[in-house]
Amino acid sequence: MSIIDEALSANATIANDYDAGRGKPPAPQIAIVTCADPRLTDIARMLGLADGDVDMIRNVGTVIDDDSVRSLIVSTRLLGTREIMIINHNDCGMSKFAGHDLEDRLRDDTGMAPIAPATFYSFTDVEQNTREQVQKARSHPWISPEVPIRGFVYDVNNGRLTEVFAEGTPVTAE
Repeated sequence: MSIIDEALSANATIANDYDAGRGKPPAPQIAIVTCADPRLTDIARMLGLADGDVDMIRNVGTVIDDDSVRSLIVSTRLLGTREIMIINHNDCGMSKFAGHDLEDRLRDDTGMAPIAPATFYSFTDVEQNTREQVQKARSHPWISPEVPIRGFVYDVNNGRLTEVFAEGTPVTAE
């Protein structure tokens, strides 16, 4: 039996106990853009947030691209989200290769030039990547400047977040 078949079988059983109240329209308080890495699956729980309060936007490498911007605009302009967290993480697979190397490998493996994606968004410095993703979200004219956007790096070894500030931003002790 395939993994999908096993998942469908489990769903048939688990759905018997489904809480119909979960079908009400979403009203998230915060949008979180994070990596698709399975080690971040419980990030809302690690932040003490209820699933219903979070609009979770996941993609490989925590990229603010056209799709995540589209999701953030809908979340903040239509669903009522008031804050945005961008959560990158250490030991990300996207920091372990260069995008052009993967393109070359895929071209060699398939004999075809890539049509999409235009880039794989690989990176070498997780903090710098986080800063860039925050800047990309912050610079979009349809994401209100009144919506706070903050960036963090999640440590997959201890579950802790470290805030990443814009370069040159002083960190004040509290």
